[in-house]
Parts: sequence; C-alpha cells; structure tokens
Amino acid sequence: MEENIRLNKFLSDAGVCSRRAADKAIEAGKVLVNGKPAVMGQRIISTDQVVFEGQIVSNDNKKPVLIAYNKPAGIVCTAEKREKNNIIDHINYSERIYPIGRLDKDSTGLILLTNQGDLVNKIMRAVNAHEKEYVVSVDKEITGDFIKKMSDGVYLDELEVTTRKCKVRKLSKNEFNIILTQGLNRQIRRMCQMLGYKVKTLKRIRIMNIELGNLKEDTYRDVTAEEIAILNKMLEGSRN
Repeated sequence: MEENIRLNKFLSDAGVCSRRAADKAIEAGKVLVNGKPAVMGQRIISTDQVVFEGQIVSNDNKKPVLIAYNKPAGIVCTAEKREKNNIIDHINYSERIYPIGRLDKDSTGLILLTNQGDLVNKIMRAVNAHEKEYVVSVDKEITGDFIKKMSDGVYLDELEVTTRKCKVRKLSKNEFNIILTQGLNRQIRRMCQMLGYKVKTLKRIRIMNIELGNLKEDTYRDVTAEEIAILNKMLEGSRN
C-alpha cells in the first residue's frame, strides 16, 4: 500500500466499500486503527492495522474484480449485513466486492460490482456525466408531450432539483427508453410521477459501454478485458 493514505481511500481500494460508505462506518465506530476507533479524515501508513466490522483489512496483492449482474426485483443494492436481501450475501461472491451505485429494490437489470474503489468513484460521480440506459413501462399511454418534458428535464419537488436534459424515445404504447447522465434517488420514478405517470417496470440495460445483453436474471458474468479497456478509455479524465 502507498504510504500515508486516507483511511477511507484505503478501505475503498481494499474492496470493503465506497469512500462514502467508509466515512459512515468510521463515524459509526465500525473501524479500528491499531485497536483504537478511527476518526474522520484519518491517514494511515503500511504498518497500521485496520479492522472493519471485526475483520482485518488488507489490500495487498488484490486481484481486480469487475462483474456484471442482472439484478432481480427484491434484492437491495447494499453491503449492509442487517439487510436480509442485500446483494452481497445474495450473490455470495468468493472475494469481497461491493456494488457500483444502486438500483432500487423494485428495479431490475444491470449493476456492476467491484473491489476497485477508484473505479466506483469515477463511474458514479455525477460531474463525470457517464451514461446509464433504461427501459421503462408505465401505467398509461405515452404521449409526445411526456417524451418532450422528460427529455427537457423535470423539476422534482421532493429533491428540489431539475433533472438534466436526457435522451428519451418511445418504444411502444406504454414503454420508453431513457439515457441518463446523473443518478438522483429514484430519479426515473420521480420524473414519471411529476408528469402524472406511474412506473410499472424499470430495467437498466447499459452502464457506459457495458451492456446487459442476454445475461439471465439473477446471474453474473466477468466484464471482459475488451470491455474494461474501452471503459478505462472512457474514464480518462474522470474525477475520482
């Protein structure tokens, strides 16, 4: 490990959790450094012992992992063990990994999981504006006005924000395709609700260059070396 590294970055690089989740764990007293509770902003060196939720953490000789999973409804995108339907226990992968971002419990489709903290940050930071594509069905017929308003951006009362302009196209009477470059909480569901529609099904089919394709529901695959090469090229210059 590099000398004098921030503790949250160390935990992220070790595949324990994202930096944000690491900060929450530190605040909750779940992280010890040399037997003492860690503090926010703490830096560590290679000789320090880090314990996360009772387990010693090491990121030495860690093999990079990036998998694509077709999430079924009912699975929760969290590493929190107290959630009985958490995605980590459900997949039961042989190495410690965590999800890149979220799909809400009722949604299905593509989610990436990894042990590479910097990769998570580069993909997820809204400022980097990376594309995520969805197919959505709603409870009534889709109009041209609905498509235009969704594309132009919708003001969300609950979040007090207007969504970014995005690409939306009608697929059938009650189904549309949408490509977002931000990931607000339950964003598509909130956008539809503001326009008088209710989402019936929501499926993510692409994250940047990685596509769901014909991956069966509740199964995962390794992201290919070719996909990773393209992904890394797309992430050049992204903030982490």
